[in-house]
Amino acid sequence: MLELLDLIARWVHVVAGIMWVGNSLLFNWLDRSLRPGRDDVYGDIWLIHSGGFYFVEKNKGERRADGSRALPRPLHWFKWQAYTTWLSGAALLFIVYYVGGRALIVDPAVADIAPLIGSAIAFTTLIATWLLYEGAWRTIGRRSAALASFATIAVLGAGIWVFLNFLSGRAAFLHVGAMLGTLMAGNVAFTIMPSQRELVTALRDGREPSQVIADRAKQRSIHNNYFTFPVIALMLSAHFPALYAQRGSLLGLLIVIAAGAAVRHALNSRFTYARWRLSLAGALIASIAALAILFLANPFAPSAQRQTVAFTAAPTDAEAHRIIDRRCASCHSAAPADISLGAMPAGVAFDTPAQINLLKDRILERAVTTRTMPPANKTRMTDAERDALAAWIASQP
Repeated sequence: MLELLDLIARWVHVVAGIMWVGNSLLFNWLDRSLRPGRDDVYGDIWLIHSGGFYFVEKNKGERRADGSRALPRPLHWFKWQAYTTWLSGAALLFIVYYVGGRALIVDPAVADIAPLIGSAIAFTTLIATWLLYEGAWRTIGRRSAALASFATIAVLGAGIWVFLNFLSGRAAFLHVGAMLGTLMAGNVAFTIMPSQRELVTALRDGREPSQVIADRAKQRSIHNNYFTFPVIALMLSAHFPALYAQRGSLLGLLIVIAAGAAVRHALNSRFTYARWRLSLAGALIASIAALAILFLANPFAPSAQRQTVAFTAAPTDAEAHRIIDRRCASCHSAAPADISLGAMPAGVAFDTPAQINLLKDRILERAVTTRTMPPANKTRMTDAERDALAAWIASQP
């Protein structure tokens, strides 16, 4: 049942997220691409798609015969994509981490705390960071956007510190993405949508809408625009243990966030900066180079506290298979004894010697090099067992 709920929530989350991000990028592009208008028209633009031309005009409402403006009908709102994305994402956090234990939220090597405590810390941090961010922009932000930006960086930094120091590496990266996603959804629900409702009410009442509220909504929309790419990258990071498992995971996380924001800024600047392509290329090259340096710096070298075991002779196939059977096959089997992580995670089974030999390079990467398997060392694989697997794999043809 948990796996079914996971599947449904994940499909809904991905589809709604695509719609939300697509709408956000489209409307930000439209705002920057409109031809300047006149009178009560902000601007307009011609588009071509699906075999025809579209004329889009941004104005202050539908024009009456006497020249005044009325509330357009029907009026299409763009809000449920954002709400559905956040609600399905929140459901996934509970299904995958807080309730089901399908992906372990804590790691004894990071912090020796119970999963329930880890879940409480994670959930509380998500709520606290949103409250602090929202409070900063509703108080400091009304006087100084620069000071509110510094406060936001401090709040996000504190949230990142908590996640990296109390959660498993995979859970930490995903929760940083969830933190940014929560800020984005909060911006829609508590700032952008109230501005839209104020615009509709003012037009219905025949008065001028508040420009202050409209400007505040636009400011939060820009925040969401810069959060978008980092959130997508962080949500995908769970598939790359080499990113979240190493001792330089903080640096890797910051590179991912900075790279996403830098690329988004380069794309935004193309409307005002003629050489924006150079900026985009520079952001991409710098980001890839930073990740390459991080990965090539041998981040997975054994720490000084861990003594590797020297083998005069490589373990036999039977000895290596016995380790895998004890520490890995409880989950990775066609008939797993432990289904808390789902049925045969990643479709990998170690039921036969042929299956084990076929995936020996993957075993080396996950169990020995990055040490991300078993997840949070759930089956208590020892350092000696990891070294034995390394020696056995090295001896294979």
